[in-house]
Amino acid sequence: MNIQWYPGHMTKTRRQIEADLKNVDMVAEIIDARIPVASRNPDIDAIVGSKPRLIVLNRADQADPAGNRAWRAWFQDRGYTVLETDSKTGAGVSQFSITIKEALKDQIARWREKGQVGRIVRVMVVGIPNVGKSTFINKVAKRKSAKAGDKPGVTRGKQWVAVDAGLDLLDTPGILWPKFEDERIGLNLAFTGAVKDEVMDAETLACHLMETLAERYPDALQERYKLELPPVSGQLEGLAYGYDLLERAARKRGFLISGGEPDTERMAKILLDEFRGGKLGRFTLELPESV
Repeated sequence: MNIQWYPGHMTKTRRQIEADLKNVDMVAEIIDARIPVASRNPDIDAIVGSKPRLIVLNRADQADPAGNRAWRAWFQDRGYTVLETDSKTGAGVSQFSITIKEALKDQIARWREKGQVGRIVRVMVVGIPNVGKSTFINKVAKRKSAKAGDKPGVTRGKQWVAVDAGLDLLDTPGILWPKFEDERIGLNLAFTGAVKDEVMDAETLACHLMETLAERYPDALQERYKLELPPVSGQLEGLAYGYDLLERAARKRGFLISGGEPDTERMAKILLDEFRGGKLGRFTLELPESV
């Protein structure tokens, strides 16, 4: 499954970010804590350069706690400040302003020495589409400022958002990298809904997700769908194994079509919705050792 999705306006966004960097003191990069590799634009390090960075592990409430700890340590080892949040409920968001000012305390002290007391800290917020960036900004600012959309890639334009008396955010359109270098990256983005569902078959995607969860989090499938996972074999492996599990889950749920065949299309949509909604449990699909 080779996914290629790169709306033309994303190229313009990169140029815009590069031009706006001189107007900000720090960059806050919003990534999905479940897929910290796939949900980062691979060019962002080159674009941002040495500008101080805050990594926001968003949707941390849906990620494996052990995974959150591992990624926090990984990013901190590389000199980044890290904040775990859940933009929907607002968990962790209240620490954003405090975290920013703590990270920039030396810079703020230098401003004061120069007589620039009360200078506003300006932070650029970046992130790929559908990573929760607009919702995050809305929570931080305690108002509906960013134009959040329920489809990937719909936040448009740039705008400054006042968070408090000493902090302004620059919202930018989302970036999604122009090329998926391997299938796993594309699949992980699709699992979480960061790629438009229209670009691939839901059943195929669900089979990949079943296979992935059976390998990494088998207990979650057994508990949610009451599945007995068959052993992987020569005849039953890869996508075929995922399809077998999808059929088993459909039967357990009573999703049948004419002739008593399992309705795998319906089950696929249920699986993807429940995974994205956190009903299956907390998962981290990428770990630092994979980088």
